[in-house]
Amino acid sequence: MAAESNVKMPRIKLGSQGLEVSVQGLGCMGMTPHFGQPKPGPDMIKLIHYALNSGITFLDTSDIYGPKTNEILLGKALKDGMREKMELATKFGIRLADGKNDICGDPAYVRAACEASLKRLDVDCIDLYYQHRIDTRVPIEVTMGELKKLVEEGKVKYIGLSEASPSTIRRAHAAHPISAVQLEWSLWTRDAEAEIIPTCRELGIGIVAYSPLGRGFFSSGPKVVETFSEVDFRKRLPRFQPENLELNKSLFERVKDIANRKGCTPSQLALAWVHHQGNDVCPIPGTTKFENLNENMGALSVKLTEEDMAELESIASADAVKGERYGPDIPTWKDSDTPPLSTWKAAA
Repeated sequence: MAAESNVKMPRIKLGSQGLEVSVQGLGCMGMTPHFGQPKPGPDMIKLIHYALNSGITFLDTSDIYGPKTNEILLGKALKDGMREKMELATKFGIRLADGKNDICGDPAYVRAACEASLKRLDVDCIDLYYQHRIDTRVPIEVTMGELKKLVEEGKVKYIGLSEASPSTIRRAHAAHPISAVQLEWSLWTRDAEAEIIPTCRELGIGIVAYSPLGRGFFSSGPKVVETFSEVDFRKRLPRFQPENLELNKSLFERVKDIANRKGCTPSQLALAWVHHQGNDVCPIPGTTKFENLNENMGALSVKLTEEDMAELESIASADAVKGERYGPDIPTWKDSDTPPLSTWKAAA
């Protein structure tokens, strides 16, 4: 049974620079090829409009989604007065080179990427511009310096980081205020709770949680793999491999039992858990279906007690989940430290 979705969508502030967003956002990555075959563009535009009219005003994309086609889709969706209804977040930093992902934080690339995103989105300004992954070859202060110029020129309102280490966050925030850090956070990905989230809170930086439903795992458990197409990148992720998936099944079953007691679905319970982490947290579950969007909004009606939270966290402990969240071919915050600024100056 799904909780009702006819709830008023609250708004929260991310960071202390003035960014205000709906308490739940919409991840748009799956609307263009990434999780499989492309979805019909007009249907996705209708879904985006439905979300905006329902109060979900915080839309998340990136230039690498598609690549590039996701931003083009959003650009088409943000016509006829829709742009004024929402907060638009996109990202730079991952580019394709010789068929592989290359991470780049060079100032010239930062500017070129922003200009290209503005054109594809057909907007004058990006509300929240993230560095998608950290270039460990370029001092973070150098990248932030160019982002600061884009803010001063009115092309970007607020700056964010995605998958950044605590030291990188501190250095970046000292160079120019960071409004939000995007990271993976869910009942089966909790490693950021040790250092990254406390660092954000110490500095007054908002937290945007992607994949709050465990990349679909908390929607239907191990059966979710049956919906993966041959080109779905989730097929490569360690947690979805047969040997780990069978072990992770017990976690889903226990979450499902609690959800039954609470009168909601497992995905609503998992999403409610993220919402209950604080008023500085905005999860951005992605979907391409109206019914799933309604179900996600219904998570706001799920109220969890301290006992509920403790029970969920006890069954979703770090050693309860089998498999790494990414394979060795995908860089994450764990190795995102950058060289000292002095080394860049010496090399210039």
